[in-house]
Amino acid sequence: MQIQINTDRNIEIDETMAAPLRDKVENALSRFSDHITRVELHLSDENADKSGQHDKRCVMEARLEGRQPMAVTHTAASLDKAVDGAADKLARVIESTLGRTER
Repeated sequence: MQIQINTDRNIEIDETMAAPLRDKVENALSRFSDHITRVELHLSDENADKSGQHDKRCVMEARLEGRQPMAVTHTAASLDKAVDGAADKLARVIESTLGRTER
């Protein structure tokens, strides 16, 4: 499973910050790794320099073999929480989609 991280102009992430985010995604989606070819994270700070309660946004898109991409969005106070929330949502969507086709 390939994991790609994209950011807006308000967020800078180096490899030391990206590695734990990739680990979170891998852990959350590991049981579907046989079906997932790529996961893209789009991280943004909706308020830029201003502070806000839920201003960090993570759009997470998964590409499953032979299927249309599926995406979810989660906003939170920090990037870690935004990624956690999006990963949980995406896991539920994938589980639901794969569960329907295997019946």
